[in-house]
Amino acid sequence: MKARVKLVEQGTFVAESGSGHSVVMDTAPEVGGRNLGMRPMEMLLLGMGGCTAIDVISILEKARQAVTDCVVELSAERADQPPKVFTRIHVCYLVSGRDLKEHHVERAIKLSAEKYCSASVMLGKTAEITHEYKIIQTP
Repeated sequence: MKARVKLVEQGTFVAESGSGHSVVMDTAPEVGGRNLGMRPMEMLLLGMGGCTAIDVISILEKARQAVTDCVVELSAERADQPPKVFTRIHVCYLVSGRDLKEHHVERAIKLSAEKYCSASVMLGKTAEITHEYKIIQTP
């Protein structure tokens, strides 16, 4: 896997993934940025959210659960002093579908957290990660 991050100007960077996708990152105005993009640590948290969402959906589909939507909401706390690593992360899954079985949702989240989501496992080395879920049954 490769990535490239290039300075545009004054704290603003364009990050390009090895797959050819780009995103703007920036710093806060109080540290010289212009608030034109996400902060790198926000991107790290979003990466974890995307990683676990993909896992959960895939596991539920393999279990023949009729998922119609999945939203992953994350909140995190960071250390006060550098390096300001994540110390706590809370993940809330809002899983929608028809006739979803609670034990399948619980299992999918557990497998993602403990086995499949590389980002969660890495971040779990410095952060306490907690999970909750809400199942929304749709017609």
